[in-house]
Parts: sequence; C-alpha cells; structure tokens
Amino acid sequence: MTPRTALGALHIGALMFGLTGVFGKLAAASPAIIVFGRAAFAVLALAFFARFASNTRWQTLDAVDWRRLLLSGLLLTGHWVSFFIAVKVAGVAIATLGFASFPAFTVILEGLIFRERIRANEILLVVLVSIGLVLVTPDFDLASGATTGLLWAVASGLLFSLLSLTNRASSGRIPPVQAALCQNVVVAICLLPVAMPQLSEVRAIDWLWIGLLGVFCTGVAHSLFVASLAVIKARTASVVFALEPVYGITLAWLLFDENPTLRMLIGGALIIVAIVVSSRLSGGSSHKTVAAQAPSH
Repeated sequence: MTPRTALGALHIGALMFGLTGVFGKLAAASPAIIVFGRAAFAVLALAFFARFASNTRWQTLDAVDWRRLLLSGLLLTGHWVSFFIAVKVAGVAIATLGFASFPAFTVILEGLIFRERIRANEILLVVLVSIGLVLVTPDFDLASGATTGLLWAVASGLLFSLLSLTNRASSGRIPPVQAALCQNVVVAICLLPVAMPQLSEVRAIDWLWIGLLGVFCTGVAHSLFVASLAVIKARTASVVFALEPVYGITLAWLLFDENPTLRMLIGGALIIVAIVVSSRLSGGSSHKTVAAQAPSH
C-alpha cells in the first residue's frame, strides 16, 4: 500500500463500520440472531484474510491469553447485542451517537484501571460527551423508545470501552487479526444456544444483510484497518475511524429518512468533536494498540 491507497482504505473501512447500524436495521431479525450471524460470517472473512492476505505469524497462546480472549469475546457479545437493541428501539442515528460516548468511558476507566492521571483536556472530553448525550436525548422519559434506545447505546459504548482496555492489555502479544477471529468465535459460541431455535425463521434477505454485516463491516473493515496501519500513522488512523458516526448518521438519513433535529445535530457534533479530541490525545499509541481497539465495532 502507498500512503494514498492506505488512507483510502481507512476511509472505506470507516464507511463500512458506519454501515453496521444500517445493516442491523435492514435485517428483520432479533439482535441475538444478527450478532450470531455477524460473528459467524466474520470468522470466515478473517480466516480468509489471515490465510491469504496477512504475513503476520500467529502466536502460540498460553492460559492467560485464552482468559483475556474469552473475556474480550464476552464483552464483544454484550457490546454488539446492546448496540443492535438500540438500533431496533431508537434508530441508527441515536444508537450510533450513544455508542460514540465510549471515549469518555475510556478516559475514566483508564484512570481507574491503569492508575493513569486524568488530565484537564480529558475532563473536557467527558464534559463534551455528557452534554452531547443530553442534547441527543429528545426527552428523559423511560417510556420513550428514544430514551431507552440511547441508554442501550450508552451501555454498548461502556462495554466497547472495557473491550478496548482488555485488548490494550494483550495487544503487544496477540496479533489483531488473530485476536479478532478468536473473539468472534467466542461470540458465535455464546449466542448459538439462543440463536439455534430461531435460525429456520430467518428470511433469505435477512441472511444477506447479516452476511454483509459480518463480511464487510467486520472482516473486511478490520482487515483494511490493520493493513493500512503498515503505512499510516496511528494518530491518522484514529481520526479517520472517528468519522464512523458521520457516515452512519448520514446513511440513516438517506436510507431511512431519520431526520435529526437541530438539537440532535448539536449534540452529535459535540460527541464527534470529543471523539476527534480523544483520538488526538491517544495519538502516541502504537499501531498494534489502535488496531486492537478500533475494529471491534
């Protein structure tokens, strides 16, 4: 890859991540079925990439690696299920913006778990995200689908943050594609007992959306992200990845006529600014750390 093609690959990957909520809404299946199918298709796509397109040697895993992968797989399961519940309840735009709160959780949790000092600009990040979420919420009635969906989306962001920190702890040892493939295997195994009784009821068109979600929004997007990091700085990759909510909300507006209010646009802008700020703050992260964190959505 040249720097130009790598940057293009990053944007294509961010666009595919942005399609996650869109395909989830198009598929008329339960969140459990969607996540099970996504994980199964992702395993196939990641295995293909690892076999034919990646030169990275896989590591022999010891007991602590397997425990971390099991934990991260369980967190990924919860993250995806809660995100698709939010999509079904509140729509793509609110679900995407609620999930985008994860940088604020990461700042707080890094301070608690890794004993890292929280700086003043990181406090500003948390404040921006908090204000943004208040503005995104049409009202604070728990009987409202928008409020309930936003809460599910924020829970998804919290789980994604925990997942990112778990991946951070093991990113120096386990190659990102190997970690992602193992995590998706865990997701598929966890949801198989729930999904099995419903598989015969899934329509063919829904399998198409779920397949696209697993292959392109997970396997291909992850692979593009990892491949581009060979020539693109981690800081640039993080900022491009921060465009995912922009792509997702724009596509939801075009496809589902989810017209955001001015208040929601202002709240979304604050959250996206916070993501970019967070990306800048973590710009010194290694390529492995960025690759391990970003493509799990």
